[in-house]
Parts: sequence; C-alpha cells; structure tokens
Amino acid sequence: MRLLTTGLIGGMAAAILMGAAIPAHAAKQCGNDSRGFNAWVAEFRKEAMANGIRKQTLDEAFAGMRYATDTIRLDRNQRSFKLSFDQFMKKRGAATIIKQGKRHKKNNAAALARIEARYGVPPGPLIAIWGMETAFGRFSGDKPIFPALATLAYDCRRSEFFETQLYGALQILQSRQLSKSKMRGAGHGELGQMQFLPANYIKYGVDGDGNGRVDMVNSHIDGLASTANYLRAYGWKRGAGYQPGEPNFRAIQGWNKAGVYQKAIASIAKSIDG
Repeated sequence: MRLLTTGLIGGMAAAILMGAAIPAHAAKQCGNDSRGFNAWVAEFRKEAMANGIRKQTLDEAFAGMRYATDTIRLDRNQRSFKLSFDQFMKKRGAATIIKQGKRHKKNNAAALARIEARYGVPPGPLIAIWGMETAFGRFSGDKPIFPALATLAYDCRRSEFFETQLYGALQILQSRQLSKSKMRGAGHGELGQMQFLPANYIKYGVDGDGNGRVDMVNSHIDGLASTANYLRAYGWKRGAGYQPGEPNFRAIQGWNKAGVYQKAIASIAKSIDG
C-alpha cells in the first residue's frame, strides 16, 4: 500500500490527467461521512459526461456504487508507516522479500537487463517495490476500485487528487485498456502488480513484454518496466546510487511519501542487487 502509464487518453479527461485546470466543482459538495455521497456522485456524473466520459462508461463503472466505509477506515489508519525502520522491515517481511527477490532477479534476468538498458534503473529497486507492494503479484487486492476512488474523491481531505485518479480509472475503462473485472486492487484504488494509481497507470505505463498493450495486472514485466519509467520521470540517474543521501534516493521518495517505506525499499534493493 502506498501513501499518497502509455494508455489511451482523449478529450478533457486527457487535459485533466496531464495537469490542465480541472473544471469548476462548485456544484459538488465534499463530505467526511456518507450523508452527501449520493448527491456528489450524481453531480460528478454530469461533470464527467461534459468532460468526455460516456454515459455507458459511467453506468458500467458506477453500477452498485456505494460509499466505501472500509476505504475511509484504511485511509485514516495507516499505522505501519509510523513504525521504526526495524519494526517496519519485520512487519513487511523484508527478509522474505530479499530471499524471493533474488530468485525473481535470476528468473527475469533478460527482461531486467532490457529494462535497465532502456531506463537506467537496476533490478534491485524494481524487485523491492514489486515485493513490497504485492508480494510479487500474489496479493494485489480484491476490492473494486471505483467505489474506493469515488469515496476518496468525495472525501474532503484530498478531493482534487483522487478525482483525478477517478477520471484516470474511467479513461482506462472507456479505452478498454482494462475491463472492469480486472480493475480491482487495494484500498486507495491502486492497480496491478506494482499498485499504480490510475492516472499514473495511464501516464507511465509501458509495454514491457512487447505484446502490444499495457497490462500491469497480468504482466509483471509491464509492471517492472512501467516502474522504471516512473522512477526515471522522477529523476533517476543512470549509474548513480540510490541509498539515503545518494542522487537516486529522491526518485524512490517520489514513489512513496512515507520515510520508513523509502528507506526499506533502498535497503531491500541493496541486498537484492548485492
């Protein structure tokens, strides 16, 4: 789980995801409980259709829409990020990630070499993130992401950020890059083996396995390559170190804002890279 993509993007949704001004939200009222959620959803649907999201897409995405109480509970209680470094490493199973990560490095050597040649990111950080996020694809989450994202977009704390993620998820669905049944993940709407938020899935996702499409749900090679692309966008310098105080640690900081998580990734990656 994280604090806080070449997809098909079009119309106003593309402008939103690429950083243009989001339309006025005066008609929508955020809230910190479920009482105003249905009214917010109704207004969001009108706005989204004006911004290029088709009614058919919205009907599919919002079918059975509900206020995601579990998402709010999770968002308010991310206690593991408050642990000490040693406590966090133990809780997240760092020793197991290192052991299994070395095996994954060997088994994916050719693909990882291609990724490093293209993006400059060595295997260690990519495999560490993969292991930390989903135990190498075994636990990527089973929650439907649209209720989670809509709830967080309605929630007053980070409405604009998660509204952008909701637009990203709708665009992924509308372009059929992923089916709705595949759009399941963790509590904050993260997707796939590397837990990309939808707007980042679109912005940084790349076809790492060469099959002509981006699929970070089923293809761990797409996930690893996309993560390398993400880290490069956040300033990764080929050949530079990535431990705290070294140039590439800043790129790891761009992946997750929790300091203990950043240090854990750097430490696990160092062990995997040897």
